[in-house]
Amino acid sequence: MNLYTIPLSRTVKQVLLMLVDGLMLALAAWLSFNMLDIDAGTLADRMVLFTGLAILLSVLGFFRIGLYRALLLYMGVQSGFIVLQGATIAAGLFGGVYYLVLSPQELNNAVVPIFWMLALLFVGGSRFVAKIALQSLIQNFRPKEPVIIYGAGSSGMQLVAALQNGDQYLPAAFVDDSRHIVGSIVHGIRVYSPTALADLIKNFSVRQILLAMPSASHAERKEILNRLEHLPVHVKTVPELFDMRSGKVHVDEVRDIDIEDLLGRDIVPPDPDLMGACITGKSVMVTGAGGSIGSELCRQIVNLRPARLVLLDSFEFGLYDIELELLSLRDALPEIDDAQETEIIALLGNVCNHGLMEAVMTRFGVHTVYHVAAYKQVPMVEKNVVEGVHNNVFGTAVSALAAQKCAVEHFVLISTDKAVRPTNVMGATKRFAEQVLQALTVRQGSTTCFSMVRFGNVLGSSGSVVPLFRRQISEGGPVTVTHPEVTRYFMTVEEAAQLVIQAGSMASGGDVFVLDMHDPIRIVDLARKMIHLMGYDVRDENSYRGDIAIEYTGLRPGEKLFEELLIGESVTGTEHPKIMRAEEDYLPWETLEPMLKELQTACSNMDLQGIRNILMRAVDGFEPETLADDPLWLEQAATASSGAASERTTSANVTSLHKR
Repeated sequence: MNLYTIPLSRTVKQVLLMLVDGLMLALAAWLSFNMLDIDAGTLADRMVLFTGLAILLSVLGFFRIGLYRALLLYMGVQSGFIVLQGATIAAGLFGGVYYLVLSPQELNNAVVPIFWMLALLFVGGSRFVAKIALQSLIQNFRPKEPVIIYGAGSSGMQLVAALQNGDQYLPAAFVDDSRHIVGSIVHGIRVYSPTALADLIKNFSVRQILLAMPSASHAERKEILNRLEHLPVHVKTVPELFDMRSGKVHVDEVRDIDIEDLLGRDIVPPDPDLMGACITGKSVMVTGAGGSIGSELCRQIVNLRPARLVLLDSFEFGLYDIELELLSLRDALPEIDDAQETEIIALLGNVCNHGLMEAVMTRFGVHTVYHVAAYKQVPMVEKNVVEGVHNNVFGTAVSALAAQKCAVEHFVLISTDKAVRPTNVMGATKRFAEQVLQALTVRQGSTTCFSMVRFGNVLGSSGSVVPLFRRQISEGGPVTVTHPEVTRYFMTVEEAAQLVIQAGSMASGGDVFVLDMHDPIRIVDLARKMIHLMGYDVRDENSYRGDIAIEYTGLRPGEKLFEELLIGESVTGTEHPKIMRAEEDYLPWETLEPMLKELQTACSNMDLQGIRNILMRAVDGFEPETLADDPLWLEQAATASSGAASERTTSANVTSLHKR
């Protein structure tokens, strides 16, 4: 039997409730007369008749005010107000009958208040008892998993109410850091101190803890997670407060812990002036709009109400998906007087197509370009050198030259920490691209303000280790880490997108902006935390009985143990606390332009040795012995390798950073 919906039609259930309410009101009327020893005498039959009519009208009034639309199992405070309103209507009708039928000598003014209280008790109480009985039947006949709820605030109480009516979890205990409510009872569940967690987990056979603290900062959540990490439970959390308030999700839609909570960092609120300076009311173009970083940039941009947003990507489905999402976001924005609706244009295309880039920028009058399109996966670019160079170097150069020719006001390149003293082709191509923008800045007649923003790994981006670790843990392991000492910088995609927009607004030309990524994190520590918080133990030399093993696979081609954000030591702060400005040397356009032509020839001829030599000359610190990870690499004469160093551009060709 389905205890949520007893197999009766909704109409039959409502009729049964109306009959029960009629009996409850009749009982309240009878008790009211008996408690005050009122005798209607010869008018008794008439009193019974008119009281019955009043009860019938009262039940119809209950129906009119919506008392029978509320489901017993989900009755709450709002339903209580409706019961109060209904009891008042019934008391009014009963009082009218009482004063009209009986003579003034037989009247007792206390009978109406007593009837009102009894009607409220019987009508409301019968529903409360029925609700408790149904919940008890559900809990007894449908087994649920016991859970502990961390946080006895408003979200915790909402979560308990939702879970008690659900079929998956059974709240066993509350845990809260506030000493004032420890020991109290909330929704029939006792509140304990966090120090009692180990005993509670054992006594209630709990395997999951649900965090009900959506308004807590990431730092506060990290502190709590550190306390829970050693416990043999899977930790989950309720959705973000904003998502619940906006109606996107419900409080009982629990999910795994976000990696942001493990990092414990809170986003600095964006500066509205910097956010809108290059976007609001302007025509904005995002290349690589279908990727993880590009799509988040587009979401942030739409909220800033540009006149036009041009999306460019060669990935058809990604472009289609983000276009639909942005249209929905645009339509959901609140209306503002004199605000023009953003025109969203999705274009399939390649950033290496010079004609296309010029046509798009001219046709749509682009003011600001965020150049995100690039190949970013280090091992993949190591195996596909020519395409990596085409997309990362020539894609940037073509886009930048087109922007300069079309008088685009701002051009912002999304760069990477792997461009600093690169040991891989991807990093070398991104540093080459940075130098192209730096050199174009001082090119005579340039009106475009070029800048680049350099940051580390973005959580949630394509290729992030977090979803990989989560999948490996769900499959029973092992979790694969390249090296026990490898560290990486991490930042959320939302924060990265906001900082990119703000940095671009502060540019004066040729700026290299570096985002504050906080301290780097050891990847193996991140893996251990994720294993523990998903309710498993790590299996290693110290614990052979653990659940999930961590395996070290060795550094991948071109991968470093640690990343850097700065090439030199010259760095200054900006008006934003998380954005720094670096001053770095670069090759002038007179040197880079012939290199680009040489690189184009080498790519056309599939000359990997030539590509390697050109990158070594152009990018300081890039000194690979071979590009043998690319399947197209052919061993050439050793003289080509030995002569590469002598071809390196001398320091005389390096000029200091130009500033406007």
